[in-house]
Amino acid sequence: MAMMIEIPDDLKVLGEAMRAMVTRVTAAKRAAADGRAVDYAVLEREVGEQARSVERGAHQALLQALDIDAPRVKIDGKVYARVERGPGPYYTMAGEVSATRSLYREVGVRNGKTVDAISVRAGVIGRGWLPEAAQVMAFLVQQSTPRESEAAAAKMGRLGYSRSSFHDVAHLIGEEYVPRRKDIEDALISAYEVPAEACSVSAALDRVSMPMEEPLPRPPGRPQKDAPKIARNFRMAWCGTVTLHDAAGKAIHTIRYGLMPHDDPVDLVASLAGDVAKVLEKRPDLKVAALADGAHDLWKLLEEGLNERMLGVPVRYIVDLWHVLEKLGKAARMIHGKEGAGAVVNRWRLTLLNRTNAVPEIIMELWRSGKRRVAADDGKPVHEAIRYLLNHRERMNYAGAKRAGLPVGSGNVEASCKTLVEVRMKRSGSRWKEMTGNHVLQLRALALSDRWDAAVRLTLAPRRKAVLRAA
Repeated sequence: MAMMIEIPDDLKVLGEAMRAMVTRVTAAKRAAADGRAVDYAVLEREVGEQARSVERGAHQALLQALDIDAPRVKIDGKVYARVERGPGPYYTMAGEVSATRSLYREVGVRNGKTVDAISVRAGVIGRGWLPEAAQVMAFLVQQSTPRESEAAAAKMGRLGYSRSSFHDVAHLIGEEYVPRRKDIEDALISAYEVPAEACSVSAALDRVSMPMEEPLPRPPGRPQKDAPKIARNFRMAWCGTVTLHDAAGKAIHTIRYGLMPHDDPVDLVASLAGDVAKVLEKRPDLKVAALADGAHDLWKLLEEGLNERMLGVPVRYIVDLWHVLEKLGKAARMIHGKEGAGAVVNRWRLTLLNRTNAVPEIIMELWRSGKRRVAADDGKPVHEAIRYLLNHRERMNYAGAKRAGLPVGSGNVEASCKTLVEVRMKRSGSRWKEMTGNHVLQLRALALSDRWDAAVRLTLAPRRKAVLRAA
């Protein structure tokens, strides 16, 4: 049975693309009737290209419908006068399309920037990038380099644009998001639904090195020809997490945060504390923990920025258990040798997890070994283990934390250092400037926190504005 579809004149391009698709599929069906093997990958590519033609035709019609051709229009209460009319490019997931549009300039602003109704109403990014295409390109770039993003998109038959376009569009999205990041994060945490099975919430802090591009100081005298002007230096970036845990202390969901090396970590801790406070408003019954390794500067930041006075509930401070066991492992090898160290460390681990007075017992055992002053290649392991336990003994009540269903390790923030910074930002030969590096870091934090769609929606919504005909 034949089907007749009536296509309006203004959708002619779409109708022609649909007819071409039907013609190609009909031809492929006839060719398949003889029973021979078929290279279906070729058919997939051809059908995909036809489908993209239909998609482009639909976009052209829809974008053209957004145009307003009038001598004057009003946008955000300001009057704009028409200065030009002609075709302009727009970039979709399926490729470039063209639409005829009028360009307007604000009345009374000499040589001001021109705008068009299509871009203003649709919230176009930069010079013609439609919102969905732009945010997908940015998502790919936060995962991998623009070159790799270009190659991946080409393989999928979508977003057939150059790597420089991927680079530019990702940073355009970053320029929209970063200045409003705190407001958007507040909106995200306010809308956050705390999992019903959550019994505790933890905040954790850590650091990780990151390659930065920095100008070299100019040497005195006349510089040598072709002398390098920039250096690749590693600086410490910051990572933070807010994690919801179940009754056994197992992570349910983690929100990740990143901070560039030259930014103030006090702001990061304030963000962590703010999100924990919002979570507690929704679930006042949740227990709260703060975690880090043994670095004193991390604990100074956490204890000053995340405490009972600020949150209104007790905060349990916990040094990561695995860092403790690493210190004890070196001491055990010094006392018992490589063969006997494993069993001793395992005994100490069970003692820490099950006995409240474990720390003083282990300190006494280390002291009685008589090897406090015995040196190894990397220092005095027994002495350092004792000092570590003494310095952090108030934060080592692992048995109490376990009974309360709290986590005893900072693995979530350490994993964030790896996935947020090391995987993407420390690739071979990479180096980052402060601003562009921050774009990628913040966008990546959104993606790794399962916040991408909501955050991008909030980021791009203000770009969409009504365009009204002016008298």
